[in-house]
Amino acid sequence: MIIANKNEGEKIPYEQNGNKVCFDDDLTINLAKREEDEAVHIDICYDGDGALVVGAAAGRRYVAEIDMPAREYTETEEETEEGAPKHAGTLFRLIWTRLLLPSGLCERSS
Repeated sequence: MIIANKNEGEKIPYEQNGNKVCFDDDLTINLAKREEDEAVHIDICYDGDGALVVGAAAGRRYVAEIDMPAREYTETEEETEEGAPKHAGTLFRLIWTRLLLPSGLCERSS
């Protein structure tokens, strides 16, 4: 996890356990469930009652921002003779395999 402090002053306490981040022993977010094929931005705020909430719409004061990079894939190419159409005198067909790479990388800014 990369931490970037955006301002001076007291920071909210947090703990990271695997893919989960817990803020102030109150709000826990499972980052693995929020991972997508595109970059994800999550705002953590205090609402009007002082409770931690996810999202700026319900919040009154920012606590932290979590920026997660997009999922990364690796693609490999295989050749096969089985059921392949003729191409340039050979019986080969290309098969693309798309594998999801493990992430484990997220950034937290506060």
